[in-house]
Amino acid sequence: MIQEIIAYKNILENIEGLIDKSTYKRNYIIEKVGISSPTFYRKLKTHSFTPDEMLSIAKILSPEENYILELKADIEQGKLDIKNGDFITHEEMLAKLKRRNLI
Repeated sequence: MIQEIIAYKNILENIEGLIDKSTYKRNYIIEKVGISSPTFYRKLKTHSFTPDEMLSIAKILSPEENYILELKADIEQGKLDIKNGDFITHEEMLAKLKRRNLI
């Protein structure tokens, strides 16, 4: 656990450089994170972003990694759904769509 905390602190301390190296403008990141510009710059200076704000920034700066993580989570959820019998067949889905006049 200590290693994870140290790694988090290092990322927090280096986030400004990561943002500067990215292809995204700060205003875009500010808008997507959903905090005011003065708050963003204060937190950037004082290294005081919350973990949720850091996660939002990381998802913006690393969209490919975020996509892969979300895809893996969706696959795991799909496996759980199949294991628990929480699914319908292709034929059942087609019938449902036809009843709704979607196909």
